[in-house]
Amino acid sequence: MNLESLLAIAIDSSKKAGVEVLKHYTRGDFTAEMKKDNSPVTSADIAANDVLMAELSRLTPDIPIISEEVGALPFDKRKGWSRYWLLDPIDGTGEFIIGSGDFAVNVALIEQGKPVIGVIHAPDHRMTYFGQKGAGAYKEQVKGTEKINVARYDGEREINVAVSRRQKLNVMGQYLRDNFSYQHIALGSCSLKNCLIAEGGADCYLRIGPTGEWDTGASQCILEQAGGTILDSEFNPLTYNRRDSLLNPDFISLGSNDIPWQDVIIPHQARR
Repeated sequence: MNLESLLAIAIDSSKKAGVEVLKHYTRGDFTAEMKKDNSPVTSADIAANDVLMAELSRLTPDIPIISEEVGALPFDKRKGWSRYWLLDPIDGTGEFIIGSGDFAVNVALIEQGKPVIGVIHAPDHRMTYFGQKGAGAYKEQVKGTEKINVARYDGEREINVAVSRRQKLNVMGQYLRDNFSYQHIALGSCSLKNCLIAEGGADCYLRIGPTGEWDTGASQCILEQAGGTILDSEFNPLTYNRRDSLLNPDFISLGSNDIPWQDVIIPHQARR
């Protein structure tokens, strides 16, 4: 299948999973527990995962899958994959639990270690972001679909920094140089903050702390197609399925390259 056909499958599958997630969310009948890594998981995460796994396995049986809620095969069995689906059934499970609405179903297609399709469906917001390599990034709402791009920078305005509602600003602030003015914009899930940058609502997002490759794959494709990028805290590209571990390093999501990011953000090594 070509990328256009696979994108349509990813969008449809994410929306079907979103219907299941929203059922649990609106009824409040989900259960929650902590996983071994101290991150929460709910019965809605599992239900969404079941939908995604069933749909993608049925429609694309030759494409393997890595999902946060299933885990992955040992590296020596998956390192040769040229193409695979990467899933986060609910990104922002904590936001789902507290009822903020800022959670999303994430579906990415990785080819040769790079995201080439990204879909982020936020069911409570009735909103879907999607991107395809070489075809741009888009935001779909009830009123229609529009192409999105990162915000331009004129060298004078404040730099808008997306932050978590629970993120300590003093920790994040250690990575920002003090010769710029900043405005902080709070939002829930990691992927939705990246999409906020992609549509021009923020300029950057610094993630300090553990995440998995499934947290960034879909939104990285969308952000790149909108004119931005995601790098690790030393300004190196993120990698996918290149190590035994599927954990990401600290990373920075960046909008327009009009902003001199090396003058804005202090690399981790330099800060230490």
